[in-house]
Amino acid sequence: MTRYILIALFIFGAFFRSTVTFADAATEAAMAADPVAEKRLQKLSEELRCLVCQNQTIADSNAELAQDLRREVRTMIKDGKSDKEIVDFMVTRYGDFVLYRPPVKGITLLLWGGPIALMLLGLFLLQRYLRSRATRINAEEQPLSAADASRADALLKELDPK
Repeated sequence: MTRYILIALFIFGAFFRSTVTFADAATEAAMAADPVAEKRLQKLSEELRCLVCQNQTIADSNAELAQDLRREVRTMIKDGKSDKEIVDFMVTRYGDFVLYRPPVKGITLLLWGGPIALMLLGLFLLQRYLRSRATRINAEEQPLSAADASRADALLKELDPK
């Protein structure tokens, strides 16, 4: 009996999922019929970052969240919202990180200056390491003192008594 219930739930779930997909496809087709709205969607999608991929815009990403964000932008365009209102909504909901090019301000300074600071720190540490290594190598390459040289000769003569 439970097997039949599970099968029925599976079929219902598959039907419901395909209905949602069909509705999304119908919305996308309606938006594609309006070239101005589609162009706005494309422009806005290139300004917003995929929060899952983090290095792609929502226009380039195939992640489910990116698809949801594109769907949300389509809905807002259909509702007559301006581009600024849509971007402001996304920033309010997800923060400045959702913008592919976040504005330079105190909170996003790490996003802008972090890579440069890490590179400078790496160069500083590399320079320190190379200097200490050179000092260590120079210390090891000092010529032998007279006592050490005579001791080395004595050891060599012990090994090779010819």
